[in-house]
Amino acid sequence: MASCSFCGTRIERGTGKIFVYANGKVLNFCKMKCEKNMLKLKRKPLNIKWTKAYHDEKNKHKK
Repeated sequence: MASCSFCGTRIERGTGKIFVYANGKVLNFCKMKCEKNMLKLKRKPLNIKWTKAYHDEKNKHKK
């Protein structure tokens, strides 16, 4: 199973959306919220509190 390129959650087979850049880079998204945050609003997952990347980074600094 793939995981969302923005929030890090697992995507069930047959759901979600795949975005492919012209250079061949592939991004998987679980919902429109993640897609819009990354592609249109150009936000970084490390700065958004509900993403897995944010929680991983926060816990790394605590230890």
